[in-house]
Amino acid sequence: MNEKNQKKILVIHTKYQFFGGEDSVVAQEVELLKTHYKVETIFFQNQSGLLGAIQFLFSIWNIWSSVLVKKKLKQFQPDIVHVHNWHFASGPLIFRTINKLKVPVILTLHNYRLLCPSATLLNKRKLFLQSLNQNFPFKAIQQQVYRNSWVQTFWLAFVVWFHNKIGTWQIINKYICLTQNSINLFKNSKLDIPNKSFIIKPNFTLRDNITKNTETEKNSFLFIGRLSEEKGINVLLESFYKLPYKLKIVGEGPLKSKVVQAVKHNSNIEYLGTLNKKNINLELQKTEALIFPSIWNETFGMVIIEAFSNKCAVISSNIGAPLSIIKNNKNGIHFKYGNSDDLIRIIHKWMKLSLNEKDKIRNNAYDSYEKLYSKQRQKQYFRLIINNILKDNTQLT
Repeated sequence: MNEKNQKKILVIHTKYQFFGGEDSVVAQEVELLKTHYKVETIFFQNQSGLLGAIQFLFSIWNIWSSVLVKKKLKQFQPDIVHVHNWHFASGPLIFRTINKLKVPVILTLHNYRLLCPSATLLNKRKLFLQSLNQNFPFKAIQQQVYRNSWVQTFWLAFVVWFHNKIGTWQIINKYICLTQNSINLFKNSKLDIPNKSFIIKPNFTLRDNITKNTETEKNSFLFIGRLSEEKGINVLLESFYKLPYKLKIVGEGPLKSKVVQAVKHNSNIEYLGTLNKKNINLELQKTEALIFPSIWNETFGMVIIEAFSNKCAVISSNIGAPLSIIKNNKNGIHFKYGNSDDLIRIIHKWMKLSLNEKDKIRNNAYDSYEKLYSKQRQKQYFRLIINNILKDNTQLT
């Protein structure tokens, strides 16, 4: 494409204190967009301690971030702005700044922060959905769902509520949800956003050129992810305490010590720590299946599509994004979330399948990757979304 005719995209993202999956997705998307568009970025950084507290306090009307964005918009003159995380170093005021300069804006919803201060719809290991039907999340404040603090929970709730009242969320052109499950939650909530504003664009993953192993490690299963309650580590461990099969665990997190203790007392459980992408792919290629035991409404599940890209079957809890990504008994298998007995039942069911039956599910998983979550498919998603938004914006002007 002629460089003069290339559309210009400004990507804005607030990085978390600790690099995580969302930050990784943003970096990957920026590199992909650069292959077809002129792309520039603004990255804000959440801080800890006193500086972080100041950022959080002023997130309701952050003049500094607004001025920075305004300066960038005038200098770069983008055709479209794509925002990922706004909480809390940038704040929602940037959307009003973008709107005043008449530049269309997209916001990707990587979590449920606009619906509940918890951002995960989970509290104390249980689903917390009360905020969805409240105009103001008093119950969430009472239960201190954000950082176990009623003060911080109240302030985050107030920031979102205030910007809903003054119409900030309504001036965003499109909201990208990663699965239909997320769209359903937002559409059925009290958030005052038109249904037509929500669109689906899943994440994607790049597949390394690794030859598929012909031999599977028999009786071996795999978990990859954050070692935390919401990821279902307790359910996972409770199941393999009773199972005769081997479990490999990859990842870091607050429940690491519990995993280490489980390894000491259960010879069938092995902890591999953190692995690079190449070694993760190798593990995915030789395992019986990846287990995804999350107990919260995941907005996506990058490790699921990474498994798909390696022809690896996934046994997943039946909640959140996996309900949309995994077609039960087609490209994976569901079990009842939070239920270790049902996970045990499904693992036994998997082990009774013939090799042909297992391979059929694995091949279907790879087909799902190719059709929906590959690099090439992602380019098509972006092209369609960007062209439609620019077309709508031209008609409005």
